[in-house]
Amino acid sequence: MTHDALKKIAAEAAIDYIESDSILGVGTGSTTRYFIDALKKIKNRIEGAVPSSNQTAEQLKAAGIRVLDPNTVSELPLYVDGADEFNDLFQLIKGGGGAQTREKILARLAKKFICIADESKKAELIGTHPIAIEVLPFARSFVAREIVKMKGSPSYREGFITDNGNCILDIYNLPLSDPYTMEEKLKSIPGALENGIFAHRTADLILLGTSAGVTELVAHKR
Repeated sequence: MTHDALKKIAAEAAIDYIESDSILGVGTGSTTRYFIDALKKIKNRIEGAVPSSNQTAEQLKAAGIRVLDPNTVSELPLYVDGADEFNDLFQLIKGGGGAQTREKILARLAKKFICIADESKKAELIGTHPIAIEVLPFARSFVAREIVKMKGSPSYREGFITDNGNCILDIYNLPLSDPYTMEEKLKSIPGALENGIFAHRTADLILLGTSAGVTELVAHKR
């Protein structure tokens, strides 16, 4: 099966976890697009969805799904999103689409966070994929220099502006033996809004598309 086919079956499997008359959070990315396609078929069973990006909002609207502002909800029963990488601790690397700040907010709002991914995203050690960090334009060079001090190699994502009006630095070669601590260190840099390490709010369930079908990986209670 192709990567796209594996993403599709993982995304479709997430539909079974949606409660009737609920509001859910929806992430951003190629796997999430397949989820929205599947969600369209049961759109009358849900109240609506809170998107993690303007792109996702447009996709939801095109599917006829009611789009809600996150400021109108105090909690989400479910948040569904993809990942660039994940490890055995269910820690994730996200941000390939540059929406990690809003994605992290929705993940924290949610009682349950389901990650949908194909089997190529599983890694023994996360960090092979570059780590995206949203940065205030005013602080871009300063943040880049601070990252170099951490032994990372920052690269400015030229021409990309986040939905929050900021820029993205993609960090390569960052030592990530302790994702939990590194997530905090990156957040502590003045001008760095949010990064793509999801080590504090990990996934609760990973639906993994494999050549043998969808595998359910359940996180141990923390």
